[in-house]
Formats: sequence, structure tokens, C-alpha cells
Amino acid sequence: MFLTISTTGTHERPATDLGFLLHKHPDKAQAFSTSHGTAHVLYPEASAERCTAALLLEIDPVALVRRGKGKGRGGAPDAALAQYVNDRPYAASSLLAVALSTVFKSALRGVCAARPERAAEPLPLRIEVPAVPARGGAELVRALFGPLGWTTVDVRPVVLDETFPAWGDSRYVQLVLEGELRLVDALRQLYVLLPVLDDAKHYWVAPDEVEKLLRAGEGWLAGHPERQLITNRYLKRRWSLTREATERLELVRLAEADDIGVEAIDNAVDDPAPDEGTDTAEMAEKTVSLADQRREAILTALRAAGAASVLDLGCGQGQLVQALLKDVRFSKVVGVDVSVRALTVAARRLKTERMSERQAERVALIQGSLTYTDKRLKGYDAAVLSEVIEHLDLPRLPALEYAVFGTARPATVVVTTPNVEYNVRWETLPAGHVRHRDHRFEWTRAEFRAWADAVAARHGYAVRYVPVGPDDPEVGPPTQMGVFTMAATDTNKKEEKAA
Repeated sequence: MFLTISTTGTHERPATDLGFLLHKHPDKAQAFSTSHGTAHVLYPEASAERCTAALLLEIDPVALVRRGKGKGRGGAPDAALAQYVNDRPYAASSLLAVALSTVFKSALRGVCAARPERAAEPLPLRIEVPAVPARGGAELVRALFGPLGWTTVDVRPVVLDETFPAWGDSRYVQLVLEGELRLVDALRQLYVLLPVLDDAKHYWVAPDEVEKLLRAGEGWLAGHPERQLITNRYLKRRWSLTREATERLELVRLAEADDIGVEAIDNAVDDPAPDEGTDTAEMAEKTVSLADQRREAILTALRAAGAASVLDLGCGQGQLVQALLKDVRFSKVVGVDVSVRALTVAARRLKTERMSERQAERVALIQGSLTYTDKRLKGYDAAVLSEVIEHLDLPRLPALEYAVFGTARPATVVVTTPNVEYNVRWETLPAGHVRHRDHRFEWTRAEFRAWADAVAARHGYAVRYVPVGPDDPEVGPPTQMGVFTMAATDTNKKEEKAA
């Protein structure tokens, strides 16, 4: 089993820096013992202009069979058919991926104390793997590596027998990748995708494989068009592990799409304390995300309204529900979302399975569509539609309006939505683009107020407007919030009806 990594350089930036990045000296041939054989690292060429590192994995077929036999968690599928004569010593597979992680452990973490600047920058790389089993053919290989920044993905099928071309191609391909990538990214891609192409692993897939996948897939897997296939194959189609990985990758994708950190979506990690001598207000201004400011504005509005029972309509992964539960003033909090997957993530975030009985009575997560009337939503003091309405097609807004304001009729409704005028202040947002690809529209301040005023007039509410985030004198705040309050006469009627 063989793999080469090559790069080019100059006398000022020599290609032999590859040795520093891999933590393997070009002047030495080194051998490393693995559980299935011996991994050799050598350099066929090493000059300032060009350097090539080779990884040769010498498999011991007897050791491979002995480790897998009779354990129910198996050696490779081919080894089960022909234990001592198979492709495992020659075709790149999970065996080679494990050798990569063992021999180039520091490089896979992107650590290089001797050349940190080289580890952080793209290099001109050429990676060659002579034999790769590709269950899906050359097209799948291109589909997996093509979106990852390689300028060349050269895939050549290996014929079964050159003497008999009529027999056709084997399931193996020769793979050559060329492009400018960071070495750590290239190694992580290989670590994940080699066993994915083989669609087999030589070891039992345990729950910790999810963490391995997420670590190696950082920066590229969440947005990959073949993410589901990669996840399924890497985790050997273990449904529970695949679901967990998919949900966590979705959080990463949403964070990237919103151009915010994952902590703004999954804030399980506590914010670090301000450094001594740093003004706390100044630190807060620098670190508080727009999502955090939005949640705090909503909480302030609900506290001012005296709400005790609150609906979070379109609760997503449960960030607002979590924030509401931290305040004992809110005695009942219900998160509603159409997505079962989002509710599963919310339940895990809230740790509902480990809640005390008293805390569990305060919260509920239910599936439901906001464009249909639902008797379960009646009788609450307040409802929140935070960054929800822009995800609906405009013709469906009247249905949401009737379901919330006409039927559920909480005394207070808080609605937040992006202010499209502020988009010009986002340096990373191309002109004319909305903030999230699922947004069906984004309103100006005048458009939002026209809609909110009309809704309030039709259903007996008054509405006031609150800026969220820095209020730019020219384009307004990044988020606009409307706080709807039921008219006093309608509130009295509602109380009389309840009595």
C-alpha cells in the first residue's frame, strides 16, 4: 500500500520544508510498527526545488486475519472471502488511513513549531495513490475530491488485465491530486475519504468515530455536497452515529452560512472571562454576537410584558428556549418547530433526559407547522417569532399571521427579522445577496413596519419597534424587532373567556 506527497519550492522557500511539516527528516528512512504491519516513510527526492515523501504500508496478512477472525467485528470483507490472498496489502483503505494518523499525527493536527508559517499557508501539492478501491467508480472519486479545492483530480481506472481488455476495468483506480492546499487539509481529506471510497473499515466503528470524523472534516465536510454519503460510509451506516454526525455537521453548516461562529448556534462552551485590566463593557461589546444581542432584546421585551408562559415559534436548536429556562420568571416555555431533527438537537442541548422533574414541567418541545392553526398554542402569555418570517414564502405569511395573531392570540408577540438596509455594512456579504440562502425575502425598515402595522390593525394589537444591534444613523440596526401588545379591550375579553 503506497502513497506519495510532493511539493515544489525555491531556495528562499525550499520544498524540503515538507520534512518539517511531516515531522520526518528527508535524510532518513524510518519505520513504524502498526497493529497490522509496518509503515515506512522515505523520501525518493529531496531538494530545494522538489521534495517527495512516500508512505509505504507493509501489511502482515496473518496479523490482519488474526485480529479480525472470530470477533464479530471483522477484518475487511475481502479478507473474509480469501483470508490470506486479498487486496489489503496493495489497495488504499482504512488501513492506510490509520497509518496516516499514526505516522503523521502532528501534521494531521496542523502543528509545526519549526515552520508554523508554512503549516498555515497553502502549498503546491501533488498526491499520488497508485491503487484506490472505488465503490462508485471514477465519477464518485471526482465528486468527493472535486469540491475540495484541487485543480486536478486525475482518476484512471485500472483494467482487470491488460492482456484481455475485453474484461473491462477493475474496481480500482489510480488517483492523482494536484492543487494549492494546506498540508493539514490534504491529509485530513485523505484520512476520511480513503475508507469512504473503499466503503469498508477493518475495525469496529465505535461512538468515538463521530469525533474523529468531525475533527478531520473541520473546514470542508459540513458544506460538502456529498456530506451524507461520506458520513454514512465513514460510519459504516450505523444509523445512530450517522444521525449524530449529521446533526452536528448541520450546526456547523448553519454557522458558516450565517457567517457566525458555531458557539452562536451551539453555545455549550462558556465564554472566557475578560482579562484583568480590561474594561468589561468594552470586552462585551467586542465579543457579544448579534444572536446574543437579539436573544437579550427578546428577553427584555418579555420581562417588560410580565409574561410567564412563552411560545418559541420556530425554535430551531433551542437557544432561546435555553435562555428562557435560565430565568425563573418564565414558568412555562414551549419550543415549536416543524423539523424533528431540530427538536432532537434542542432536546440534547437542554439535556431534557437529565432534567429534574420540576424543571421538566417548565418546558416542552413539540412539532408543528406555523402556517396551520394549532389548539396547543392557545392560552400563552407571549409568543416569539425570532428570525422566522423571512424563511417563509410571502404568499404563506397570511397563514402564519392568522395562526398566531388570529387563533393563538397571545397577549404579547415579539417578531425579529433582518434589516436588509444594513446588509451593506457586512463586508463578507456580496451585494444583492441575502444573509442566509434559505431567506425568501429580507425587508427594509419601512416594509417591515408596513406589514407589522397592518397585522396589528387587523387583529387588535398595538406595535412598537426596537432596534437590535448597533443602530446605524444611515441604514438602521442589523435586526429589527416589533413588539405586539394586545389591545386592553381584547385582553379583558380573553381573560373573561378563560374565566
